[in-house]
Amino acid sequence: MASFNFETSPRIVCEQGSAARIGELAKGLGASHVFIVTDAFLHNSGLTKSLLAGLEAEKLKHTLYTDVLADPPEASVQAAVAQAIASGADAVIGFGGGSAMDTAKLVALLVRTPQDIPSIYGVDIARGPRLPLIQVPTTAGTGSEVTPISILTTPTDEKKGVVSSALYPDIAVLDSTLTLGLPPAITAATGIDAMVHAIEAYTSRHKKNPLSDALALQALKALHDNIRTVLAEPKNADAREAMLMGSLFAGMAFANAPVAAVHALAYPLGGRYHLPHGLTNALVLSPVLRFNQPAAAMLYAELERAL
Repeated sequence: MASFNFETSPRIVCEQGSAARIGELAKGLGASHVFIVTDAFLHNSGLTKSLLAGLEAEKLKHTLYTDVLADPPEASVQAAVAQAIASGADAVIGFGGGSAMDTAKLVALLVRTPQDIPSIYGVDIARGPRLPLIQVPTTAGTGSEVTPISILTTPTDEKKGVVSSALYPDIAVLDSTLTLGLPPAITAATGIDAMVHAIEAYTSRHKKNPLSDALALQALKALHDNIRTVLAEPKNADAREAMLMGSLFAGMAFANAPVAAVHALAYPLGGRYHLPHGLTNALVLSPVLRFNQPAAAMLYAELERAL
């Protein structure tokens, strides 16, 4: 067996209603004042109520940042960092989809270890330490709660990534009740994104290893077995939880066996035309599978047998 290295977030909490426990979890990380990174829609829709109640129960101060934008621009992240510094927060919570969680990662890092964003694009350039970080996904798709990656949009509409072990969150909290109101189109697009993470991790020629393979297979099965159910029964909390677990497994897999051509083609489409990431993945998935088939047919067959 070839040698390999595997990293992931050190703690995962999967429990329906666990958003109410985030105050307790943050306190366990030594927090006294948390900076919550989310978007206005999620907050105004009431989805943050249980989170805020849990913080109040633990007597933790909080500052709410609700200006997260889709495909977060550098300027948006810089604004969040400035507000976090001004607040005096000593921990960060990312609450939302990939954009909120990716923003939260960089806030946690840059508040503690200031760095110029354009200078840290790439792999293992950004340095730590960072503030304690808890991630709470409200979609089953990006897996950002267990990856060391933050994707931003540059002023020239390019998507670029910061990849560093310093970005792995301390705790990932999976609460399927937060996803029950997710619209069908977003459910489908984010579900496809997670599936692509699993497929590309399993067929990756770079850093593919037994752990990433096992996680990718389990991810694809969970997503395949439940995506139709959550589209037909959006309030099915157990199926929603299975989707969150599938997304998390896929995130753990591709964090260690990186994604490839589907994402390489999807990112420019998203950056240029501001299309949802899951949709751009879906648009290019079939052509990439056909292109890769001569080299990856056996691996694709193994994926099919796992379903």
